[in-house]
Amino acid sequence: MKIARGVSISKLYTNWPHQVSIGENCILEHGIFFKYAGIWCNGPSICIEEDVFIGAYCEFNINCGITISKHSNIASGCKFIDHDHGTIAGILIGPQPSIKGPILLEKDVWLGFNVVVLKGVTIGEGSVVAAGAVVTKSIPANQIWGGVPAKFIKNRI
Repeated sequence: MKIARGVSISKLYTNWPHQVSIGENCILEHGIFFKYAGIWCNGPSICIEEDVFIGAYCEFNINCGITISKHSNIASGCKFIDHDHGTIAGILIGPQPSIKGPILLEKDVWLGFNVVVLKGVTIGEGSVVAAGAVVTKSIPANQIWGGVPAKFIKNRI
């Protein structure tokens, strides 16, 4: 695991430490789980840039990749899942190929408590996602979204 200077970390869990890179001056609360969901390969696939806050009990279930850009704030209980099972009828779900897409949080994003971000999503710079939302599609810069699935609420002023 690559951890830059000035990082504050409580107890966390990871299955492939080399898949995680944490930038300078980040704060990571207790109980965070960095799960690289794949066989061994070169990393990192979980990249956290500088000055990021990640609250307690967040989970990163990553196979493709996630980047959390600088100055972002992730509240407790958030989940990030960048892959999914196939759903073709008539074929067992388990053996179907994964559907994958990287996740990107641009600079200065704020996710409220228990937000879920799914595969292929980009959350634009300066955007806010309300507590409990499930983000299934990309969000433009400087917008506020919420709900299940997450929908546009208003522009930040």
